[in-house]
Amino acid sequence: MTILHIAQPVDGGVARVLVDLVRGQREAGHRVLVACPGGGRLAPEAASAGALVRDWPARRSPGPATAAEAWRLRRIVRDAQPDVLHLHSAKAGLAGRLAVRGSVPTVFQPHAWSFAAVDGPLAAATLRWERYAARWADRVLCVSEQERRDGEAAGVRARWAVVPNGVDVRHHTPADRRAARMSLGLDLEAPLAVCVGRLCRQKGQDILLAAWPQVLARVPAARLALVGGGPDEALLASTVRELAEPFRVRAAGDVPDPRPWLAAADLVVLPSRWEGMALAPLEAMAAGRPVLLTDVPGARECLPPSERAGGTVPAEDPLALAAGIARALADPIECERRGAAARAHVTARHDVRAVVEQVEVLYRTVVRADRAGRTAGRGGDRVPGRI
Repeated sequence: MTILHIAQPVDGGVARVLVDLVRGQREAGHRVLVACPGGGRLAPEAASAGALVRDWPARRSPGPATAAEAWRLRRIVRDAQPDVLHLHSAKAGLAGRLAVRGSVPTVFQPHAWSFAAVDGPLAAATLRWERYAARWADRVLCVSEQERRDGEAAGVRARWAVVPNGVDVRHHTPADRRAARMSLGLDLEAPLAVCVGRLCRQKGQDILLAAWPQVLARVPAARLALVGGGPDEALLASTVRELAEPFRVRAAGDVPDPRPWLAAADLVVLPSRWEGMALAPLEAMAAGRPVLLTDVPGARECLPPSERAGGTVPAEDPLALAAGIARALADPIECERRGAAARAHVTARHDVRAVVEQVEVLYRTVVRADRAGRTAGRGGDRVPGRI
């Protein structure tokens, strides 16, 4: 097959999911193209994984430029002649569906619903669009059953598919904690919580910082590391500075490889406000580290069954978050046990190679259905790759 991925954003979890797909699809012998803006990690990493990268200048948010962005995509699709079009996240889903309007077999993957990320009139407008544009997707691909249920509850009538996120369990493996801490210049004995994620409102680092003094009240030796960069980096910096000395908080910034930080951790925390199914917890569990998550879509589903009752806390609740972190950090032996169980679970249920196989089955299903429809005289002049 010829597969064209279109993506905006170009960093964070969406980019990592897409690069893993590209790598697996190239290993399977498919021709893979990626259209995305430059300036992030996606374009160079997708090229390294074997994709043909096409520059698609596009802003992250909708605006007056969206019509021109859709027109550029139309030309990219026409030149690529794909068998299937895979749109990643809300902005690519908007521009991509406007560009082809169902004329090419299309899979739209929201990576968390856009209407959950905003409030007021913008949320209402976004929801109206998702309800309308579902007709232009052969499948809406969700990464958790909760994400699908949320779409259905919001009135999005789509042909659904669910394929949970996965990680490369060969790349993310358990490593020596003391060696990792020595390489990072960390205290070798202090209980350490690590939060890996883009610094933005979605990921909830502000809630974690609000909770941290309460953690210290129960575990005075604890340390916290924030790993990642993003639009809220400057906003959070002043809070980090205030907490750094008395409360032992460190901002590591954006790092090329988070694995040493995962290896150094006793506990990995992700206090998100919303998700589809976050990658950071899967990577942490693959590294043999226990996680504490807020109870957002995908959180419980990614955890081992034994963790689903106690491995989450309510979203936007600093007191509950603090209690969960302190409880974990106070028992390092239990953290070790939970980490080993987490590694076994991710290896069995969230290996990215299985994800790639499931997505390929989905592609073949929509391509066969499209060809059967054209053979039967349905679908007008719809021809894969021709718009």
